[in-house]
Amino acid sequence: MQTNAQSKTDIRTLSLEKLTDSLVSMGEKGFRAKQVYEWLWTKSAWSFEEMTNLSKGLREKLNEQFSIRPIVIDTEQHSKDRTIKFRFRLHDGHLVEGVLIPSPDMERMTACVSSQVGCSLACSFCATGKMDRLRNLTAAEIYDQVVIIKRASEQNYERPLTNIVYMGMGEPLLNYREVLSSCDRISDMRYGLGMAAKRITVSTAGIAKMIRKLADDDTRFNLALSLHAANDKKRNEIMAINETNSLSVLADALRYYYDAVKRRVTYEYIAFNFFNDSLEDAAELVEFCKVVPCKVNIIEYNKVEGIDFLKSDEDRLLAFQNYLETHGVTTTLRRSRGKDIDAACGQLANK
Repeated sequence: MQTNAQSKTDIRTLSLEKLTDSLVSMGEKGFRAKQVYEWLWTKSAWSFEEMTNLSKGLREKLNEQFSIRPIVIDTEQHSKDRTIKFRFRLHDGHLVEGVLIPSPDMERMTACVSSQVGCSLACSFCATGKMDRLRNLTAAEIYDQVVIIKRASEQNYERPLTNIVYMGMGEPLLNYREVLSSCDRISDMRYGLGMAAKRITVSTAGIAKMIRKLADDDTRFNLALSLHAANDKKRNEIMAINETNSLSVLADALRYYYDAVKRRVTYEYIAFNFFNDSLEDAAELVEFCKVVPCKVNIIEYNKVEGIDFLKSDEDRLLAFQNYLETHGVTTTLRRSRGKDIDAACGQLANK
């Protein structure tokens, strides 16, 4: 049975134009919609009572007709390396996770957000991949994660949020419309958080047709591809999506994307011990890096219960990185953050 709040229209699903029409039909002036929109998306109001420059009568009308469905913090964990993991509860009881990841020097404060409840791609190394996909998140639910993590950064460390990565639970490009809408709300200078699009990175396991759609839609945020192997045999073993989106298909999509937006792509590459971390693997990756201008983030593997992969030995990791760099590939070795609270890459699973 639906609760009264659930039976009302979620006001944050309305465009400014539709909200204007709704207010006019309620006998209100159209300009009030801009005031409401500012409260919703710039000031991040989660109740109509907060909208103090609106009359009490209008607030009551809004409350009668609409609902606001904010996410709430269910659990919060603090790592010894200052990473903070949040488990968020959605209005229907579902749970997702998000993470505040400070860089060691505290100069970069990154929000890692989820785009789906669970995930349907079942990558063999990922904890989230062992869950079913229960539903997509709305743009507002993604936006709320950013707001909460932003506040945590300011309150705990007196640092502004500098970056946002869509690398939490779910495959962002399988929730395309809501993910793009959330990016708009986060980056909008008038009705949003005003964060630069270049500070936002959307990661995909490799949905070629949606990478092409990113190009067609002239998106402004950064694109990261979870690559993890540069030959089809190995990638098929760990990422089932590769069977329908092979490396050659992805390469064509990436060329199409780069030709349209002229921004380099980031390849995320988790190094697994004696699986994808040899110099032969590095040589294959160098070849794939010739497809479009790119950089590579080598990521330490983080152990997930029930999964047999191990992280690369330090010597193999450094040799792999050195090979890429000596062959002209811009490379960063990403050390794991938040491992002690299961907040690192691949570990998000609502434990």
